[in-house]
Amino acid sequence: MLKKYWDDPLYRFLLKAVLLYILYYLIYELWLHPQANVDLIIIRNLEDLSSFVLTSMGYSLISESSDVFIRTIGIDGTNGLWIGDPCNGLTLFALFTGFVIAFPGPWKKKLWFIPLGLIAIHLLNVFRILALAMIIYYFPNPEVLDFNHTYTFTLLVYSFVFLLWYIWANKLSGITLKKSESNAEQDA
Repeated sequence: MLKKYWDDPLYRFLLKAVLLYILYYLIYELWLHPQANVDLIIIRNLEDLSSFVLTSMGYSLISESSDVFIRTIGIDGTNGLWIGDPCNGLTLFALFTGFVIAFPGPWKKKLWFIPLGLIAIHLLNVFRILALAMIIYYFPNPEVLDFNHTYTFTLLVYSFVFLLWYIWANKLSGITLKKSESNAEQDA
């Protein structure tokens, strides 16, 4: 019975994807998150890149105590933006990577597409932080920040990850979808 499902490419992909996500979740919850090192490294890098861009654009930034890592970035005159673990993009990294690994395709392409995709997701997260910092500065209403954080950028980031999945599945994986006979007759 299980062989029947394993032989179906869709079920095989879904099973691999679910198992990879469960593996990531267990590793993250039992080891990575309690140690906090990976989360802090990503957040510090997001802060550094965002700070560099904001100062390059001529903004003065709020000062952060060098003794304490407070995870906050912002334009001077605001309370800043606090970057929490759920917002650092690590889960998106795992979802993206798991999808590409689980989906059929040559490993040679996976080995360059996964790192490139992770960098692209990270840079999009930097853009999100920059935009949210500017929203706090120019529109100090908490509802504007909350709406954009919860809806606008969630939609943008997940749409981008979906686009990367689409590119992998349709352009790079080498998998061609068979047209059904009725579609083939209509094309003729």
